[in-house]
Amino acid sequence: MGQRILILVASGPSTPLRCAAPFHIATLLACMDAEVTLFLTGEGVQLAREEIADSLCAIDGGEPVRHFIRQAKSAGARLLLCRAPGVPLHDYRLIAEVDEPASGGELAQMILEYDRVLTF
Repeated sequence: MGQRILILVASGPSTPLRCAAPFHIATLLACMDAEVTLFLTGEGVQLAREEIADSLCAIDGGEPVRHFIRQAKSAGARLLLCRAPGVPLHDYRLIAEVDEPASGGELAQMILEYDRVLTF
């Protein structure tokens, strides 16, 4: 396995132009044998909601964000979701592509351990 890459995805519905890029880059890196983990945090957590992932497009007439998420997953990327304190995840219909919720402590550990950290 190649380098370990952590991609923090903090962009969400308020900045749709930024939402496809992290998943596209994750796909490219995973295809180049990097171990890629995408970590949805901040507004990026909204991208794990079915109604957002299936309707939000980076450009008019483009593919929805879920298309890019699926490509990244197909290439082998892992998708984690920040588990915000006091916010129950069961209130949302999450996309099946989410591997698991993770804590801020787990994120901090990954930042220290991974070879590269990218932020979108």
